[in-house]
Amino acid sequence: MKFVRYTKSYTSHISKTIHAPLRFVYDWCTDYRETDTKLTGAKSKRKILLRTKRRIIYTETYRRRGKPTVAVDVVTRHPPKGWHLNYVSDEEDEVGDYVLTSLGPRKTRLDMTFTDQYMIPNAPSKAEFVKIVEQVWDKYVEALEKDYRRTRS
Repeated sequence: MKFVRYTKSYTSHISKTIHAPLRFVYDWCTDYRETDTKLTGAKSKRKILLRTKRRIIYTETYRRRGKPTVAVDVVTRHPPKGWHLNYVSDEEDEVGDYVLTSLGPRKTRLDMTFTDQYMIPNAPSKAEFVKIVEQVWDKYVEALEKDYRRTRS
């Protein structure tokens, strides 16, 4: 058995305010699809392996530093207010917790906590990681709010 040595480890907290009701946000965020990467312009490929009421397992294939990388994501849903992510790859392990709080009939706060453990030299700093996650979630929030407005018209 090989023991993993982490080169860098940290926990990050990120929050987003979303102009849509909590139930809509929960359903939208936990409806994982193979095409979700298009929402952010990512070049990664997603393959759904299992979808049940409580769990989604999928793979992500992408390139990092020119090298193909595959990660496995296991998402456990905790309706109606949250979900949990376990992400495993050759370069990084990540645990993510997502919690929704209603801020009114059409406003929801999403609080995200990530614990990342890297096994590579030159791993991103905590600030670099937060910047990337902020950018990705800004795109998700924009798409989510657009979908919500479309359902109201």
